[in-house]
Amino acid sequence: MEKLTFYAVSAPEKLDRIGSYLAERLSRDVVRHRSGYVLIAMEALDQLLMACHSQSIKPFVESFLHMVAKLLESGEPKLQVLGTNSFVKFANIEEDTPSYHRRYDFFVSRFSAMCHSCHSDPEIRTEIRIAGIRGIQGVVRKTVNDELRATIWEPQHMDKIVPSLLFNMQKIEEVDSRIGPPPSPSAADKEENPAVLAENCFRELLGRATFGNMNNAVRPVFAHLDHHKLWDPNEFAVHCFKIIMYSIQAQYSHHVIQEILGHLDARKKDSPRVRAGIIQVLLEAVAIAAKGSIGPTVLEVFNTLLKHLRLSVEFEANDLQGGSGGSANLNTSTKDNDEKIVQNAIIQTIGFFGSNLPDYQRSEIMMFIMGKVPVFGTSTHTLDISQLGDLGTRRIQIMLLRSLLMVTSGYKAKTIVTALPGSFLDPLLSPSLMEDYELRQLVLEVMHNLMDRHDNRAKLRGIRIIPDVADLKIKREKICRQDTSFMKKNGQQLYRHIYLGCKEEDNVQKNYELLYTSLALITIELANEEVVIDLIRLAIALQDSAIINEDNLSMFHRCGIMALVAAYLNFVSQMIAVPAFCQHVSKVIEIRTMEAPYFLPEHIFREKCMLPKSLEKHDKSLCFLTNKIAESLGGSGYSVERLSVPYVPQVTDEDRLSRRKSIVDTVSIQVDILPNSIPSDDVVSNTEEITFEALKKAIDTSGMEEQEKEKRRLVIEKFQKAPFEEIAAQCESKANLLHDRLAQILELTIRPPPSPSGTLTITSGHAQYQSVPVYEMKFPDLCVY
Repeated sequence: MEKLTFYAVSAPEKLDRIGSYLAERLSRDVVRHRSGYVLIAMEALDQLLMACHSQSIKPFVESFLHMVAKLLESGEPKLQVLGTNSFVKFANIEEDTPSYHRRYDFFVSRFSAMCHSCHSDPEIRTEIRIAGIRGIQGVVRKTVNDELRATIWEPQHMDKIVPSLLFNMQKIEEVDSRIGPPPSPSAADKEENPAVLAENCFRELLGRATFGNMNNAVRPVFAHLDHHKLWDPNEFAVHCFKIIMYSIQAQYSHHVIQEILGHLDARKKDSPRVRAGIIQVLLEAVAIAAKGSIGPTVLEVFNTLLKHLRLSVEFEANDLQGGSGGSANLNTSTKDNDEKIVQNAIIQTIGFFGSNLPDYQRSEIMMFIMGKVPVFGTSTHTLDISQLGDLGTRRIQIMLLRSLLMVTSGYKAKTIVTALPGSFLDPLLSPSLMEDYELRQLVLEVMHNLMDRHDNRAKLRGIRIIPDVADLKIKREKICRQDTSFMKKNGQQLYRHIYLGCKEEDNVQKNYELLYTSLALITIELANEEVVIDLIRLAIALQDSAIINEDNLSMFHRCGIMALVAAYLNFVSQMIAVPAFCQHVSKVIEIRTMEAPYFLPEHIFREKCMLPKSLEKHDKSLCFLTNKIAESLGGSGYSVERLSVPYVPQVTDEDRLSRRKSIVDTVSIQVDILPNSIPSDDVVSNTEEITFEALKKAIDTSGMEEQEKEKRRLVIEKFQKAPFEEIAAQCESKANLLHDRLAQILELTIRPPPSPSGTLTITSGHAQYQSVPVYEMKFPDLCVY
């Protein structure tokens, strides 16, 4: 062998003839089963290959690979292992120049077949499988680094290599399910265990994948998992994709996520457990990708997930409608539970994905999800609910709001305008008026996520009378100008939804707790002196509504509102630290503790609480009085004129869209009569209610002119003499967008020009009133009608 090696190195041009001769001898010995001579010939080929690195080695390599192929084709396991070992040695040699004409198709096929060996002897079977995996590893190392010859990444090769590795990886008895990367195998395990060796080869293959061939390496994984039904249970699938996500380059993570989404679309009609398995795999992939690059297709991810959420709800609704009979009901119940698994998996994925996005992208996702929430009576949402029915629509509403709740969790905006822009606030508040207590709870929880910028919500959990608010160590900052502007623009809208939300007939304890938290968070995060006055007006109005009970609420709900008012006024009185106000609130709470404990949250929300038969006979000492509050706040420098004006929420189109019977059936317009002074007792709103009967009388043409003149005179007189704050409190209209400019206008005396600039015809219901002059003021973009 030494002489042969010296001769080959000295005369490299003879390598071709030496290789041909050894190949001929080896072929003959293989056919005649002369294993000893075969071993000698392969050892000679190996040593010559390792010793010679000249340009003339190319023809010798062809003879060498031909001999390796002969050994792999033989049926003897020892010769197959021998051929594999020789090929691995060859694969580790770095050639100076690539050989473009050389192909490894046969070796890929043969090594893949060896990975699936079914030999009867377990030891021999393991030995052959290990040889096959090492052979695939050699092919990968030999070809994968050559950019000009990337044939190994072609689908026909990947469809053989990847399933062969996964087939052996399945033999791992204990799959590591931790969040971190799977542990690296030891050197001894790599050589002896086919599963560990296959996993190591799989990591190496994926680590060498580039942008152009990433998909070819990942798609066979889906085919293998489908063929072997490994999505349910999905432990192995999760393990595979953890390996994939940790092995590939971080910037390619979004390619894998797109492939998972595409496969989810392809399997959308499969069983719920299969879809749930794929979604859980997506969750694991997203959890890893979120630490690096998620990619540019964020909206595509959420769009696909929301589409499958709708499909799951649709399948669930169809199963509920189609199920009848004993066995059918049992099957329907099982499918229903399976679909809930799918829905929960989607929501978890959406929440985890959204919580790892940067703030600017998370705002877009919040708007995107909100645009999908269906609201009865509107077509602004972009989700197809034609096949869902009422039950399915309610279900999709809950699922989408739960998704939104997950996305907003942990979101911290510097200003409330950033967290709650008008384009997001309006559609968010629409479900808060729906006749479903669970929907209203979710809306309030989303609001809390966005409002609570100093993590105070946990300290406010549960509605209760707090003896000393200072013990809570509430964190707050000075209200910035942007937050003040937000409350001037949207404050009345928030108050209105809280007011109407308190008066819902199906409220449970959690609704009152969340409404209390909403009032407390507004006080902490957004309240200046003006907002505090408005919140107190709102609380007093809720107290009045519970006592008068125009909405025919049950005694539990009336007492619940009284308890909510008591808890909030106790909180706000200590927050603003006005001693006289705190004294009045404490005195009322003390009297309630002795005479009417059902007006306090600690008692009314217990399981067994004695309720009164009526509230009309209760003494005024059990109520919070406007005159007492105004007197106490006025002495501390607060502007209390507006406390004398009862809070009345305005009616908008949102009420019609939310299916609120009390507002849809009869829409009443309330015109407040402004009192000139603060009354001595609790204020009751003195309003003129215009119903359908009143409008019929208004149509009478005989007195219409006099009525219109009187109304115009009252309106002009109010705008001339009343202070701006009082007008704003009465109107509570979203039309006052340009607050500062309008304030300047209202300070002027309205002097109409010699002739009006036009007329405006006012139509209300069935009555059309005569034209009213339109006078233009100093500013061309604002007019007073």
